[in-house]
Amino acid sequence: DVTLDPDTANPHLILSDDGKQVSHGDIEQDVPENPKRFDDTCLLAKEGFSSGRFYYEVQMTGKTKESINRKGDISPSPEDGLWSIETPEKVGVFVDYEEGLVSFYDLGSSSHIYSFTGQTFTEKLYPYFVPGLNDEEKSSLIILP
Repeated sequence: DVTLDPDTANPHLILSDDGKQVSHGDIEQDVPENPKRFDDTCLLAKEGFSSGRFYYEVQMTGKTKESINRKGDISPSPEDGLWSIETPEKVGVFVDYEEGLVSFYDLGSSSHIYSFTGQTFTEKLYPYFVPGLNDEEKSSLIILP
């Protein structure tokens, strides 16, 4: 079960009480300083994993490793520990840790979007979320049941 981690959330992000939804707020939240907190408007899931297979569904998403740089600009590339895509409205994410596979699926069209293959994971992976701005409008991200 994927739940959003408030300790990693940028201060402009507003999380729901159940940790299943996040939106981009107008005002910076008063949150304690935390080395896990991102400067960019993104956050991680509380749950990470270091083996096996994992699947979840959201309306915007990506995947990152535990040691991702959380301060300054973040480069969205596997070399920098970030596996992400531009997303349609609803996306399924499948990870096979041992196979080094991260796959993205468009749930609306029931089609495969892209797979990062041949990756070497050496540390715990965490679902990574970016509830950013779309066409100058703030967007929400929901983890689907």
